Amino acid sequence: MDFNELQEAAIQSLQHPGAGGKPMPKTSSKKPPILYVFRHTQTYDNIRRVFSGKRQSQLTPKGKKQAQELAHKLVHMHIDLFISPDLIRCRQTLEPLQKMLPHIPYLVKKELVERDYGILTGKSKMEAMKEHPKKAVLWRRSWDVAPPKGESIKNVWENRIHPFCKWLETKMKKENINIAYSGTNNTVRLIRMYFEHLSYEESVELENTYADYASYHIK
Repeated sequence: MDFNELQEAAIQSLQHPGAGGKPMPKTSSKKPPILYVFRHTQTYDNIRRVFSGKRQSQLTPKGKKQAQELAHKLVHMHIDLFISPDLIRCRQTLEPLQKMLPHIPYLVKKELVERDYGILTGKSKMEAMKEHPKKAVLWRRSWDVAPPKGESIKNVWENRIHPFCKWLETKMKKENINIAYSGTNNTVRLIRMYFEHLSYEESVELENTYADYASYHIK
């Protein structure tokens, strides 16, 4: 993907966070194992357009309504296990569904935390784009360019998400269970890359929609 395409993806995400346009893919299978994947809903950091990363940012009132909407979409699915990172926004997104399905066990995977944005953490994305028009695009959307003192997407993939996907696939097949994962935008994008067999160039264009989910039958 050339720089202009990266820039367009970065601008669209900045202007319309959580507005993916296309519905996320869903399996037609009803047989386990099935993986349900969704990003957290709208947070205060999202509406302020700041780099969250490992920060703890809570859902807005709109985000809480979106989480309720998501829960109603998933409540009739058979789910055996919930998984999320130890981030408030991901936990809050799961809460309405957990209240509807209180018997489902919940596993917190601390290593699934969002990418580390380094010195950009908590800072305005719009200001970063103005101050560093080219570098900010690469920091946000390139595969292997990390922000100062932070992680690249490649780092997150190799160190956390690829090993997690392999572990998850093995666990689901062995135990024949369905799992619902509440994650961050970047981690969900990389999980989708794995299960949809996408290239990095294809995955970078994904904008996971609030209150929607993807589902995959694990074969």
